[in-house]
Amino acid sequence: MGEQQHVKFPQEVIDEYAALGVDLRALFSAGHLGNRMGVQIVEASAERVVGTMPVEGNTQPYGLLHGGASAVLAETLGSVGSMLHGGSAKIAVGVDLNCTHHRGARSGLVTGVATPVHRGRSTATYEIVISDEEGRRVCTARLTCLLRDLDGTTAASAVQA
Repeated sequence: MGEQQHVKFPQEVIDEYAALGVDLRALFSAGHLGNRMGVQIVEASAERVVGTMPVEGNTQPYGLLHGGASAVLAETLGSVGSMLHGGSAKIAVGVDLNCTHHRGARSGLVTGVATPVHRGRSTATYEIVISDEEGRRVCTARLTCLLRDLDGTTAASAVQA
């Protein structure tokens, strides 16, 4: 659960981070929380980030997918897109997340797709649509990240520290 072995990255992103000696898949993974929740990132670029998460193990007392679990998936995907947009000299810090929950999910996988709404020099905003296995929208989220300079270091070294 949570392994990021099959993530598809654009070649220029792979080349940028390889030159820094960075394990790109580890850097742009779901992190500890996402790993515990079974988040899998399957595609990642600044233009589109796709990930999945099982409903099982991520439910609230009524047996439905927990809204907080949807928020974790949304923030993970939007943050990865923001980091890829910012490049290795920036780090993305979430400053606003909102989620609208449209329907419940009781089983299977949900899939989130993050696409940019705005990609600037200092902020990036992504819309994240989370759908169930039948393609029905479960949640719509929007994440805005501040893109901070790393004062002469790289995002890769900041994460490794």
